[in-house]
Amino acid sequence: MTPQDQSALNRKLCQIAPVIPVLVVSDAARAEGLAQALVAGGLPVLEVTLRTPAALDVIREMAKVAGGYVGAGTVITPDDVKRAKDAGASFAVSPGATEKLIRACEEVELPLLPGAATASEAMLLLEAGYTMGKFFPAEAAGGVKALKSLGGPLPQLSFCPTGGITLESAPSYLALPNVVCVGGSWIAPDADVADANWEAIRARAATAAGLVRG
Repeated sequence: MTPQDQSALNRKLCQIAPVIPVLVVSDAARAEGLAQALVAGGLPVLEVTLRTPAALDVIREMAKVAGGYVGAGTVITPDDVKRAKDAGASFAVSPGATEKLIRACEEVELPLLPGAATASEAMLLLEAGYTMGKFFPAEAAGGVKALKSLGGPLPQLSFCPTGGITLESAPSYLALPNVVCVGGSWIAPDADVADANWEAIRARAATAAGLVRG
């Protein structure tokens, strides 16, 4: 699967809803209920970060939920790629991009949403064949102003910005022509996940799903 093919598939996923929930889940027993709440709220594309020992089991459980599309986040190494694919991830998200990571995603046919934070990194993604990437860490890397500036010389590259984005700041990102969607962790806070407060998460997802893209 070429980077061009990967970008086309990930662009379609990013167009489904304005927000992709970024999830750090420590207990696989919470996976099914969490995914069901997010899908019911209108956010079916989910990113489960590989930051906990339970992450791969969480992906396995969420992949069973009807209507959902589950990806693996914080994918950094070729081994991460293989494990994410084996767990049932339908896409991968990385904070950056390396030749080994790109090659591994091509080999196992796992669509990669590679990260970039500077013009040089964005140009390297384009050179590799990607037209859809992740802008990370969004707020720390200059936020809306930085993305707007990148859009001038590099209009062929679109982004899903992630990192420090909130419900209040998301509309400013979504108004940019080079932003397809945003990633956010505010939709499923740790306390609600731990308490299985699915209705609160569903309501928060519904609010996020109603955000307007530019």
